[in-house]
Amino acid sequence: MDVALAWDEAGWERLAPHVGRRRLPVWDCTAGLVVGGDSALMIEAGATLREGAQLRTQARGILGGARRVTHLALTHPHFDHVLGAAAFAGVEVYGAVGIDTLLTKGRDELRASAVRHGVAADAAAEAADLLVRPHHLVCGEWTLDLGGGVQVLLANVGPGHSGHDLAVLVPGTDGSPEIVFCGDLVEESDEPQAGADAVPKRWPAALDRLLSLGGEDALYVPGHGAVVDAAFVRAQRATLAARFGVS
Repeated sequence: MDVALAWDEAGWERLAPHVGRRRLPVWDCTAGLVVGGDSALMIEAGATLREGAQLRTQARGILGGARRVTHLALTHPHFDHVLGAAAFAGVEVYGAVGIDTLLTKGRDELRASAVRHGVAADAAAEAADLLVRPHHLVCGEWTLDLGGGVQVLLANVGPGHSGHDLAVLVPGTDGSPEIVFCGDLVEESDEPQAGADAVPKRWPAALDRLLSLGGEDALYVPGHGAVVDAAFVRAQRATLAARFGVS
């Protein structure tokens, strides 16, 4: 099957020949997929085991044959991004340093948060009970080689939206732009949400880091909403700086 057709048939938005993303229903959380010659990276796991399993099945359709997702990056520890992780059995999981402890000690709060936002209680409990902690913790930057000339950079750019924010940079190749998966440090479909675990005074600096990673011509993929450009990220940075009283 033609790769471009495979993205479309799976219901994914193709951002580059080897990169796509999907806006998941209900909470509009974005999941990403980066396809290399030997391996494939999924970005985010969905809000439930069922959602995680759907993502993995869709990725298999895009990859074709016996290929599968081999790596999973979690941008931050909120329910709609992590609770589907157990659906990715056998996959190498990455997150910002400290996320492992939080996911271990905060399972009850993750479950409760999911239920408050509309996840069925039994589905939330099952996902929380089986929650997978990241195997690899990113302190600064971590380069993944997916084969076929495809590399991605995992960068610990937080704290900001949460205490443990990870961004994923996919360098441009063959004329395609740089692509930055921002997690919820950037939101397009609503105002950025600052919950109890946010670190507001560090958030603008985290956006500066995103801009330095991607540059002026990159595509910036928010945690929720449409793909944006550097001007949007700068504008959101200015709004957050004014909102939180920082420069």
